[in-house]
Parts: sequence; C-alpha cells; structure tokens
Amino acid sequence: MPSDQFNTAAAEVKELSKKPSDDDLLKLYGLFKQATVGDNNTAKPGVFDLKGKYKWQAWEDLKGKSQEDAEKEYIAFVEELKSRQ
Repeated sequence: MPSDQFNTAAAEVKELSKKPSDDDLLKLYGLFKQATVGDNNTAKPGVFDLKGKYKWQAWEDLKGKSQEDAEKEYIAFVEELKSRQ
C-alpha cells in the first residue's frame, strides 16, 4: 500500500508548472507502476503502439526492484522535478 508521502508526490507531479520531458515522464511512469503494482507481467504492446511500447519498457526496465525502493525513488524524483520549476 503506497505511503501518504507517495500519494502526495503523485498528486504534486500533476501540478508542476513546467511539463516534464518525455524521458522524465517515462521514468515517473515506470517508477509509479513498479511502486504500485510490482514487476511488469503484461504482454509487450504491438509494433504500432509506440507510446505503449515506451511505457511498457520503462516499467520493464525496473523488474526486480522492490516496490518500497521504487516508491522512494519516485518521491525523490518528484522532489527533483519540483526543484527544477
């Protein structure tokens, strides 16, 4: 179950004044999914679903990372993004 700090970070990322880069968004997505679901066990999207493939790969790259570590990294990364504003 995600911590209050994680839930706060997830809400704050939606309120950033400057939109994160695509790479930053993929990192956020992967960390969020790893923290909330755990290892990716979904099928890789088809060849024509480029956005889906990038998101799937961002999550897949974190396979084996504990949900607790992913949650801590997500919170720290949101703080970093906030400091860039």
